[in-house]
Amino acid sequence: MSEADETRDGVALTNLDQPLSDRDDATKRDLVDYLDAVREPILGQLRDRPLSVIRVRPGQPPFMQKNLPRYTPDWVRRTPVWAEASHREISYALCDDRRTLLWFANQRAVEYHPTLATVADLHRPTHLVLDLDPPEGDGFRAAVDAALLVRQALADAGLVGAVKTSGAKGVHVFVPVTGEATAEELAAATRALAVRAERLDPALATTAYIREDRGGKVFVDATRSGGATVVAAYSPRLRPGMPVSFPVDWADLTQVTPADFTIRTVPALLAGTDPWVARLPDPQQIPADLVTEGRAIPVARVQAMHEGKRRARARRETT
Repeated sequence: MSEADETRDGVALTNLDQPLSDRDDATKRDLVDYLDAVREPILGQLRDRPLSVIRVRPGQPPFMQKNLPRYTPDWVRRTPVWAEASHREISYALCDDRRTLLWFANQRAVEYHPTLATVADLHRPTHLVLDLDPPEGDGFRAAVDAALLVRQALADAGLVGAVKTSGAKGVHVFVPVTGEATAEELAAATRALAVRAERLDPALATTAYIREDRGGKVFVDATRSGGATVVAAYSPRLRPGMPVSFPVDWADLTQVTPADFTIRTVPALLAGTDPWVARLPDPQQIPADLVTEGRAIPVARVQAMHEGKRRARARRETT
């Protein structure tokens, strides 16, 4: 075993001193050490949830892995999920323990994207999520302002959420929900909340799914529902500086930047605590009127698909 190799919890860790990617000066050891240091809080977000990861290999572009490779150890827990889009069964990992997390780290899995539902019932998400995605450039403050609109829309509906940085340039608002709501009902409620947030300040926020229609505004993304995934709290992101998706108190949201939370700073910020769990409110029941309102709002991806086809026909007819 070379100096760049070691074993932890029965997992052989290799090439630890190699650069992780060409986007940052972090090494594979930095990634392994970070994930091991925050294993308890991040495992709390991954446990029992089908997991997709973004991996990076030397000299190759990053890629998202859903289906476990054939060489995955037998002790990695997994669950089969039917993928409607590709018409095949996907073998997803369930990252439930330190050993599995270390194995993923050794595979250069940088980002961790669990489903919003657990294997107990993949048709009933445990959270409603709104993703605030600012336009290109340094738009984090605009995303924060849009998150505050979402907070107001939630309050108007009698709901409360918790907020975290996405680890990239945006902000995520999570609302824990009770087990009664189906994925379809939650998706409808999410669309309604997004539209309500947009109405509060249409100069700042938009629900336009097609990027060219957003006009430099923050996209209030209501598509994180059903079988969608969202990057986990405490997950690194494959960005310069290796930022981390990190929970923030609403009162502090306007005072932080994504660069405040990186694989180098977060272990000390946590110091054995789990602020995401501490800030998440208790599960709430989704108001029926919110679901009814949302069902009248077109599904963004479907609407965008039809609009794309319409525009393509229009272009053909003018040439």
